[in-house]
Amino acid sequence: MAENQPAFGRGRTGGNRRAGEARGFWHRPEWMNLTSDVLLLAASIALGYALVRAALAMPVFNFREVLVISPLSQVTTAQLEYAAQSGLRGNFFSVRLDEARAAFEKLPWVRRAEVRRVWPGTLEVKLEEHVATAYWRTTDSGDMRLVNQYGEVFAAASNAAMPMFSGPEGRAAEVLTRYKEFSERVVPLKLQVSAVALSARDAWQLKLSDGLILDLGRDETKQPVGERLSRFTEVWPAARAHLAQPVKLADLRYPSGFAVRTSAEAPTSKSPPKGKQ
Repeated sequence: MAENQPAFGRGRTGGNRRAGEARGFWHRPEWMNLTSDVLLLAASIALGYALVRAALAMPVFNFREVLVISPLSQVTTAQLEYAAQSGLRGNFFSVRLDEARAAFEKLPWVRRAEVRRVWPGTLEVKLEEHVATAYWRTTDSGDMRLVNQYGEVFAAASNAAMPMFSGPEGRAAEVLTRYKEFSERVVPLKLQVSAVALSARDAWQLKLSDGLILDLGRDETKQPVGERLSRFTEVWPAARAHLAQPVKLADLRYPSGFAVRTSAEAPTSKSPPKGKQ
């Protein structure tokens, strides 16, 4: 019996191996059928996708027209054509609207653009133009740009008669707000504010339409620059009548009055009143 045991064990192992091979993938028709179905479905999807892509890329779906529906006063036809050529990639179905919108918003006078498809081959464009209210010079770099009605700085060319603003980078909106306030306060003088300057130390200076320069200094709780300007406008017409020569500059940084410099006076290096810069 002991001699037969090893032979019996080897015979049983061989039988198990043949049974496992019989249960493998190639002997399981249901697995093979499922795999072939999956492969056939994947191939059908890939073929269908390729056919749809090919159909959508046909010239028949190209844009035939770019229609601008907003009235424009600054943006030219040549600029619109350039933006359309650089931003429209693809046809009615494949165009990326974000890229098209960005191409139009890169134009100098365009503040915001909206684009949408209109079947069968039109791209509709709605543009909002900047409305320039002043020139802007950054005191940090000296760059000349424009300011719109929202106090936003943008780069464009203009020869319009507008006030000149200057100040540190990022302060254009603040300067525009103060310009509106200062303009209201000089109404009694029947003059306009032609320039507003804000220094790096937050000191304000105005230039009026008659050439008079007003040094307002820094805003203070006890004496805001607006109050100093109003005080000046109240007394200036009478004070000017007593001056023999035209006044070039008025220094409003004094606590209870102002000093003037006539055109005939040479500029001095005298320091302004302490605490009123």
